[in-house]
Amino acid sequence: MIKLVEGFNFLNTIKRVIFGSKTFLSFNCLLFTMTISPLNTWLTSASEPLLIAGPCGAESLEQLQQTAKDLKYLNKVSLFRAGVWKPRTRPNAFEGKGEEALKWLAEIKKEFGFKITVEVANAQHTELALKYGIDVLWIGARTTVNPFSVQEIADVLKGVDVPVMVKNPIHADLQLWVGAIERISNSGITKLAAIHRGFYVYGKTKYRNKPMWQLPIELRTLFPELPIICDPSHISGNRELIPSVAQKALDLGMNGLMIESHYNPSIALSDAEQQLTPTQLGELISKLIVRKQRASDNAVIDKLAELRNIIDEVDEELINVLKKRTQIIEEIGNYKKEHHITIFQLERWQEILRTRAQLAEKLGISRNHVEKICQLLHEESIRIQNGVMNK
Repeated sequence: MIKLVEGFNFLNTIKRVIFGSKTFLSFNCLLFTMTISPLNTWLTSASEPLLIAGPCGAESLEQLQQTAKDLKYLNKVSLFRAGVWKPRTRPNAFEGKGEEALKWLAEIKKEFGFKITVEVANAQHTELALKYGIDVLWIGARTTVNPFSVQEIADVLKGVDVPVMVKNPIHADLQLWVGAIERISNSGITKLAAIHRGFYVYGKTKYRNKPMWQLPIELRTLFPELPIICDPSHISGNRELIPSVAQKALDLGMNGLMIESHYNPSIALSDAEQQLTPTQLGELISKLIVRKQRASDNAVIDKLAELRNIIDEVDEELINVLKKRTQIIEEIGNYKKEHHITIFQLERWQEILRTRAQLAEKLGISRNHVEKICQLLHEESIRIQNGVMNK
């Protein structure tokens, strides 16, 4: 039996079709198939949460050895990461050691028993990583935005059994993210995971890359079986924010964390501000609260069901109110049409924003939340009135 599930993608219409154990993804009537192996079949967890850690860049064998030694002592790291090729915005920055670093990582694997993961950005990188026995590959944000580069990598991976993790693209484009995952899947790779590392936004924010948590939530809605790893280091951009981002990721049910760790971040050749020492990383992991995906206590289950029933009733009331509001907007649209009045009224819109925000604050509701709702309602109001005008 085929089950059709609508994705609530605000960028475009995506549909997910479940047929047996396989997931089919539909973009505008084009149907793709994707089989995803459970995470625990290709990566076992050394701790809760599952942890991927290591330096931003592989700088020297000594640096890798010291960091790996300290991380091994923690007994919490499931996968050792290090950047071998570093895509930099400006030339002359540290761009990694390339094949030489792969040789170092082979030594780390042999000496400390870690499984190793590195970023690959093109076919040559992928071939070299496979040559040196890298256990898991990841595709970075700057590569995910380019379907040609992702396809190059996918072509190399045909017939190869290696896990691949795909970071979200730099910009908030869910289709690019899904498309990159689908290209890798089409090469025959089933050991797949996504990495949420945040999105670039213009202007000053407290994050290096804004989390935009709704996008990984949307990805999870489309692909419940796809593991999602959070990268708090790249979201945060500084070590002070890493704990709160990591906790939020776990609270949202993500499957693990990728956190950059250097034995001495002060001398790191790249992204020094967002790396933790292994000791700091251990302290962070010990303080994180790992919550259950589902309740097991019958009393808790019953109470949640009771509260959810109330939410269902409130939502039904809201939808009925929205229906009534729509009818009034149609009347307003007809009246404006009859009297040759423009659809958009700036003073009225400003009044709505001001009065609803004031009421929200009075009732202890987030002003920002109510303003967003008002903007959505206003967009729908404009759409409805425009339809009335053009009848």
